[in-house]
Amino acid sequence: MPPSLAIALVGPYAWEVPHEVTDHLRHVSAELARRGHRVLVLTPSESATRVRDGRRLVRGGGAALLERAAGEPVVVAACEDLGPIGGRRRAALPMDVTRTLTDLFDQTPLDVCHVHEPFAPSLPSAALRASRALNVGSFHTPAQRLVSTQVARRVVQLVFGRLDARTASYPATAEVMARHFPAVYRPLGPGAPGLERAPRPDGAPLRIAFVEREERAALRLLLRALRHVETTPPWELVVLGERGPSTSTPLRADLRDRVRYVSAAEQDEDALLASADVFVAASAGAEPQPGLVARAAAAGAVPLVASLPVYADVVGEGERGLRFGARDHAALAAQLTRLLGDDALRERLRAAAEPRPWSAVADEVEALYGEITARRKDPRGNPEVRRRIARRPLIDVDLHMHTDHSHDCATPVEVLMATAREKGLGAIAVTEHNEISGAVAAQALSEEYGVKVILAEEVKTASQGEVIGLFLTEKIARGMTLEETVAEIRRQGGLVYVPHPFDRMHSVPDYEHLLTIIEDIDAIEVFNPRVALSAFNDEAVRFAAKYRIPAGAGSDAHVAQGLGTARVRMRDFDGPEEFLESLREGEILTTPTNYVYVQALKFLQTKATPAGARRSVKQRRVRKAARKA
Repeated sequence: MPPSLAIALVGPYAWEVPHEVTDHLRHVSAELARRGHRVLVLTPSESATRVRDGRRLVRGGGAALLERAAGEPVVVAACEDLGPIGGRRRAALPMDVTRTLTDLFDQTPLDVCHVHEPFAPSLPSAALRASRALNVGSFHTPAQRLVSTQVARRVVQLVFGRLDARTASYPATAEVMARHFPAVYRPLGPGAPGLERAPRPDGAPLRIAFVEREERAALRLLLRALRHVETTPPWELVVLGERGPSTSTPLRADLRDRVRYVSAAEQDEDALLASADVFVAASAGAEPQPGLVARAAAAGAVPLVASLPVYADVVGEGERGLRFGARDHAALAAQLTRLLGDDALRERLRAAAEPRPWSAVADEVEALYGEITARRKDPRGNPEVRRRIARRPLIDVDLHMHTDHSHDCATPVEVLMATAREKGLGAIAVTEHNEISGAVAAQALSEEYGVKVILAEEVKTASQGEVIGLFLTEKIARGMTLEETVAEIRRQGGLVYVPHPFDRMHSVPDYEHLLTIIEDIDAIEVFNPRVALSAFNDEAVRFAAKYRIPAGAGSDAHVAQGLGTARVRMRDFDGPEEFLESLREGEILTTPTNYVYVQALKFLQTKATPAGARRSVKQRRVRKAARKA
């Protein structure tokens, strides 16, 4: 079992309204709390009073909020309910919800943020944007939400890119999610605890159960089908609704004596399932409840379900229940007639049910949390090495730059070294594109200019972006996979340094690829002045912090004027081990720079100047640098 974790579980549906996602949150949060984890449950609420109370909790949050979660989960109503999925919903969350979530994640030291159905607009989507923890996304029955997200698919994909693990409740869910948002979706089925069957009085009619969690059209289809059920055993339909008898679904005279409406206050849902012979789920796909179907089967009520993929995942091909064509009342009537008239069939299907206690679900959730938290770096590093360098002088280090040995840079090595000295840099990492010759040439001038040089290379992988190797001894060929490139850096005794990791204007590994090498990443560039949007740097800061990866910075200078605009003030070092320990304690310093100006200089020096003129300029700059030396 992993050590005690601070966990936020975030759901999209009002805490007071029955839904299988809310069932999951309710049961799993209680199980995790019993095991010593501190759990916050964030959901919308139908009560404005509960929302106000929830925001007060967040404002007084931080470690104190987690202390309140010791022993049992704390439920925080973070916003008002947006409305039903099938009906009219608000177009966006109110701005104060975003502020509430930002306050929570900034002040509260959470290990894991587990969001359920994080499609926008929703509380889980907003939490995923604000989270500074490791993020898990669970997808249950997202078909309706997927339709509404395709317009903004690229934006949604970027938000989903913050997920460190993904789960799917059903194979059908995993298939549809992987089609629209390719990734690995780990199976995490719902809880379906077995229940003790209620004894049936002699002569009592067979009971059909329907729970009004599905859309109202499903109930209308069932009532229409019941008028055509042909069977001799007496039967009754019990409809469990949140507020009792339906006013929008009037009954025909021939059904009034056989249909009974009860409210949640009159009958517990589990008690109804344990007393039912047949459970009908007739959704056409708007609001399916496969978790409820699984619970009904485990309670002994034989499922009769519409032919939806998620329902098929629960009942199989007739092994654990029967199916009928969606929206086909005649097929539903025929299957009801068959089930009610065949005691042996019901017993066979009932015996095939697969109960699954919520403790088993919590086991899998806890194991998943243990796996992703184990990927984090040990923040203690190597105390012995840290003591060794503790009294070393502080120097400024620029970890990313280029010379004319790179195809897109015209800065001579001598000019680079002279500029580094002028700008007060004590060490630099020369990171040519797919080449190490520039770093070798710079290192040969290290003593002359009084600037330490780290041999490095910015390597282009086959299709997974660029990665920098620090402290290399030889050139690494471009075009290998990310894993192969990292292995080669390791073979040379170098450090794996990820540059501009979330800059969509550069060739970068996507989030999923980074996760495959997370244990091998030694440092990550959290500030690069050449990125077009500051949000890219912010994302890198967030990633480095949650995985406890040492943070670096570099100017990515392609012109001498840009050198040193991002640097790390750190203890002097000798070799990769001391460098890494020094970097852990380093301070990142930045100089305001004009992105357009620097890019224009790069263009003028590399593209707009004829080759002959570039050679002449280079010779003048080299002579000038030599005089300064």
